[in-house]
Amino acid sequence: MSKPIYDISPFTLLDYPNKSACILWFTGCNMRCLYCYNPDIVLGKGKMGIEDALHFLRKRKNLLQAVVFSGGECTMHPALLDLAKEAKAMGYLVKVDTNGSRPTIIQELIRRNILDYVALDFKGLGERFKHITVSNLFGGFEETYALLQANKIPFEVRTTVHSELLSLEDLQKMISYLENKKYSGTYFLQSALNDVKTLVDLPRSSYPLQLERLVSDNFNIVSR
Repeated sequence: MSKPIYDISPFTLLDYPNKSACILWFTGCNMRCLYCYNPDIVLGKGKMGIEDALHFLRKRKNLLQAVVFSGGECTMHPALLDLAKEAKAMGYLVKVDTNGSRPTIIQELIRRNILDYVALDFKGLGERFKHITVSNLFGGFEETYALLQANKIPFEVRTTVHSELLSLEDLQKMISYLENKKYSGTYFLQSALNDVKTLVDLPRSSYPLQLERLVSDNFNIVSR
């Protein structure tokens, strides 16, 4: 049986708002984002099984407040549902980092009352989305967004910005898209990493691209 988890980050104060957490990194992804800095996770094989993860979570019970399911794309793995259920039963808050491409999995997590927080990656719009992700999965993103809004699940939207892939005009269009969708959380803009191994060799990104020019009347825009 294949092992779905590439690694575990045993402690973080940055990945779940105001909570101590660990991160379970799931292998594989259904997108091939050009700037992806986790090619070993996306293309590699898992090193840990579900029992390994459960053993870790049992040991950290009452020491950590939350568990973050990330990747790769964690929603590709059927084991996510039962593992998240077990984590919830242990008293952990459950956060999912996702590209939004698997709305049926998000819907099932919501139905089971497991999901506490989501970080939703907004890659781009139209041809920009297709070029960056090498996929046609934007419809899934839209459906996942609608599910989170309708069910009032706390979530943040975030975009990785590479100056060769997204311009200020592109980002302002994405902001307008979120405004039209009645987004009211924080929109995080994070810099694509330079000087690291990525899925595709890209020119250096000159982020932050005068991000102070980006504005919204409906939500905060934070660069990090």
